[in-house]
Amino acid sequence: MISSGYLRECIQVYGSVRKSAVDASFRRLGIEKLSIGDVQRLEWEQLETKIRRWIRAARVCIRTLFASEKKLCEQIFDGLGTAIDDACFMETVKGPAIQLFNFAEAISISRRSPEKLFKILDLHDALMDLIPDIDIVFDSKSSESIRIQAAEILSRLAEAARGILSEFENAVLREPSKVPVPGGTIHPLTRYVMNYISLISDYKQTLNELIVSKPSTGSRYSGDPSTPDMDFAELEGKTPLAIHLIWIIVILQFNLEGKSKPYKDASLAHLFIMNNVHYIVQKVKGSPELREMIGDDYLKKLTGKFRQAATSYQRATWVRVLYCLRDEGLHMSGGFSSGVSKSALRERFKSFNAMFEEVHRTQATWLIPDSQLREELRISISEKLLPAYRSFLGRFRGHIESGRHPENYIKYSVDDLETAVLDFFEGYPVSQQLRRRSQ
Repeated sequence: MISSGYLRECIQVYGSVRKSAVDASFRRLGIEKLSIGDVQRLEWEQLETKIRRWIRAARVCIRTLFASEKKLCEQIFDGLGTAIDDACFMETVKGPAIQLFNFAEAISISRRSPEKLFKILDLHDALMDLIPDIDIVFDSKSSESIRIQAAEILSRLAEAARGILSEFENAVLREPSKVPVPGGTIHPLTRYVMNYISLISDYKQTLNELIVSKPSTGSRYSGDPSTPDMDFAELEGKTPLAIHLIWIIVILQFNLEGKSKPYKDASLAHLFIMNNVHYIVQKVKGSPELREMIGDDYLKKLTGKFRQAATSYQRATWVRVLYCLRDEGLHMSGGFSSGVSKSALRERFKSFNAMFEEVHRTQATWLIPDSQLREELRISISEKLLPAYRSFLGRFRGHIESGRHPENYIKYSVDDLETAVLDFFEGYPVSQQLRRRSQ
């Protein structure tokens, strides 16, 4: 055909026959004929499945199917010039190649949202891995457009990943919910953000290559009350991704501080911060990759913060309760033993009983999900409360028991209080009143 002057027809016939074979291979690989618009109209759940299938199929197409077609053209048209075999090859695979890459292009320019980040990174990594093969298979001048398209898609996927990360940071900062979570437990935002950045850490190699700048929001002295301050100089030497992850934790804490404000009880607000920062610490410790990036220095800061919140909780709750067990105000002028005001002492016991009962009733419904943290806080409470109560009883029990109805004032033994503390932070109302000491 070529020697008779039918070069164009030869190329067309050859391309038509071989393209049918390539189309059959596409169908077996599950590659659908979807326009960019078709892809963008699909739900993300559907696209996740198609992305996984596309990655597998693209490897086969580039490394096996297209490479085999190129080799076949070179064998059949050997000796007739590279321009002919290039023309036949492009006649065969240009349409399928465009069809293949249109899917990735549609993903790269689709609307950004946090849940898309990881599949976009999968797609980016797969295409990055295929670029050397694409350059070999489509090495001619006539196939330059395919190489350019692949490179542009790779660039857009990288930009999409950077954009999603930036938008995620802003979404964490601006997340608007102000309804307090019951019992001061872990906020859903905290769980979502920490699970998300744990997944981000799995892509640290790719993201460290893609991220070249610090977070766009936040500075040491921003002056903006809606944005936390952060001294990036303290993070010198850390990777770009590590800086972004620390910044996300900073803005998460900033948001959580705002979410603690609607709690009417200051003690519960402190408990809420303690729970949430402790959860952040545990998530960092539980991921070797995340811990390595965050670093022990910043982890110590986080640990100090939730311990400070625990101390603030104890002050807000127990200082006023323990204030009832002071000696001041109980003694009249005269000798120590004969100078105790029984009426003041009775009021003091009544005040202590009422305060402790209220704290017990209220804080049994508060929740510390982490069993170890819950036990540590209970022990800390007991170490302050029980010795103070035991000492107060030891000094003043006789003055009450020598009067009428001592059981109305000394309602609880030290053991009763110790048992009652075990009800704290379980997250549900106590089923019965505080058990009183045996008479």
